[in-house]
Amino acid sequence: MNKLTIRDWDLLNKTTLVRVDYNVSFNEEGKIVDDTRIRATLPTLDYLLKNNCRIILISHMGRPKGKVVPSLSLKPVAEYLTQLLKR
Repeated sequence: MNKLTIRDWDLLNKTTLVRVDYNVSFNEEGKIVDDTRIRATLPTLDYLLKNNCRIILISHMGRPKGKVVPSLSLKPVAEYLTQLLKR
């Protein structure tokens, strides 16, 4: 049985939902300590962008236990990802 990959689907101009693991650590200044998990998703995101896809990313940060915890916001990750993708 062959394993399907993202390139096996017609994704041109589609909206795509991508589950990512952006649960990364920050230092005292709020900077990302290790961006390995973020960079690992770049080939997939680049492929989708080249196919003119709208991308919806789903992730989490820490374990907020159903509460809004500002220190667990993914906003810094989104800003960093924007820089990496040059968008």
